[in-house]
Amino acid sequence: MPRWKKFLYTLLTVGALTVGAWLIWSIAREPDTCTDGIERIDGECIGVNGDGYDFGTPEIGDVARAIARENERIEDQPYVTVAVMLPLQSDKAALRRQMRSDLQGAYLGQRQANEGEGEPPKIRLVLANPGRNYGQQKEVVDSLLRMADSPEDRLRAVTGFNLSLDATEEAVDRLTDHDVPVLASRISGDGIANKDAADGMAKLKFPGLARIIPTNHDAAQALANFNGERGRENLKTVLVYDKRPDSYTESLAEAFSEIEEKGPAGPAAMSFESPAIDEPGSTGNQFTQIANNICDSEADTVYFAGRTLHLRIFALKLAQVGCKDRHYTIVSGSDAASLRQAMSEEDWAQLRGEDGKAKVTVQYAAPAHPDAWDAELAGWNRKWDADHDRAPRPQELPQYLTEPKTALDNLKKRIETTRSEETKLGSVPNLEDSRTMLVYDGLVTIGKALHQAQSGGAEAVPGLEDVGRQWALLQSRHRVQGTSGLICLTSGGNAYDKPVAVVELDPGREGHGKLRFVGLGWPTGREQPKNCVIPSSTP
Repeated sequence: MPRWKKFLYTLLTVGALTVGAWLIWSIAREPDTCTDGIERIDGECIGVNGDGYDFGTPEIGDVARAIARENERIEDQPYVTVAVMLPLQSDKAALRRQMRSDLQGAYLGQRQANEGEGEPPKIRLVLANPGRNYGQQKEVVDSLLRMADSPEDRLRAVTGFNLSLDATEEAVDRLTDHDVPVLASRISGDGIANKDAADGMAKLKFPGLARIIPTNHDAAQALANFNGERGRENLKTVLVYDKRPDSYTESLAEAFSEIEEKGPAGPAAMSFESPAIDEPGSTGNQFTQIANNICDSEADTVYFAGRTLHLRIFALKLAQVGCKDRHYTIVSGSDAASLRQAMSEEDWAQLRGEDGKAKVTVQYAAPAHPDAWDAELAGWNRKWDADHDRAPRPQELPQYLTEPKTALDNLKKRIETTRSEETKLGSVPNLEDSRTMLVYDGLVTIGKALHQAQSGGAEAVPGLEDVGRQWALLQSRHRVQGTSGLICLTSGGNAYDKPVAVVELDPGREGHGKLRFVGLGWPTGREQPKNCVIPSSTP
């Protein structure tokens, strides 16, 4: 064969092999997808979807499809997109039920915003899964930023956010840095918040961020104020905190440590270290040692700065120690709202002694509770009746109680309407853990901001910055009647003097224990002012 033919043959062979290798490499590099637009990353289905996809979590399938049907109903009307960003996959049944509660609140809030206000723009809702502990948030934020720039999607707000983590903060920081408004409905860590100034001129770390839940600092102060009012000034307290880096537990520990003790000093703070939010690791052994140390002290109240999983283990270990004739109260933050769902009948039995009396009671600052408004109004009426010989006039009724009660009644009617329409949500919404109420309040708040920001006629759609500017205006006559309390936002986008529902897990004498509403705690020490007018001295 001539040399030139050999050379040509070699070139063709090498070229064919190169093309073949490139094709194989290209195919291998194609992303593994869970469904259209949702990429599989490290075994999780990551991305944004508003078409009813359940992200491999059957518990949220019904409510995801209900959201998709509402999206279809309003698609021919002027609408904007709102994303609910939450981890939507877990191998733990309790966490999957919590996801369902969150999304039930999102759907019910979407319906309320779309039908309650009446005027466009309507809300198209999409679900954004950032992965376990927001580990894949970067990819999801990339998608949301593209949607914010898209004339078809018109993303105008991102809500949800249920864990105070560094990855959550990174997501909020990047979204707000690109002028995307964020409304955090369930994060209580102080690190993901703007600081308010006494003159109202707040310096915004996260411009465009609003929060409708008290920070850990405010919740701890509300608990301290509440317990002081109950005559518990002589508490002997000890702080138990998790050393694992976690924005929620760090800010909660700091908030508890700043509470001014009115009684004798308790023992020094005691620490433990967990491996992760949802992993026990060796915490059981650590808690046995801590419980023994507490038993040897005179402490009767434990401030616990840790996650729900570890709170449950600690409460059981403290009950096991069996200090003679001792009853302990464990005080914790908003993450404890999910504790009751994790308790078995055996757990409840362990928290009570042989005489049927509680050895350990858990008290925490819930961001909301469905019994709060009826109970508080009943107490207010009793005091009124004792001091007056006539019924109160409508304008004399406590606005900070009556308006949230109206909002809660509207949510209950919305739930009944959904049931009468035979719309499946996976289960009847359980309001007791506050998740459905808080996420619902978040969507209603976004709906109000959208309608107030709208200008230029029914077909006009407000811009990103127009929506973000509305947060600080939602106060006074523009306050939001939330099921969790009046939502009146400061110049920093924080909920002013938002009450916490102080609740206790009471093991009772047999069977499953009960979650008991005890009362309202106020961060400032008193209820919100008339019409929720924020005073100028607010720090």
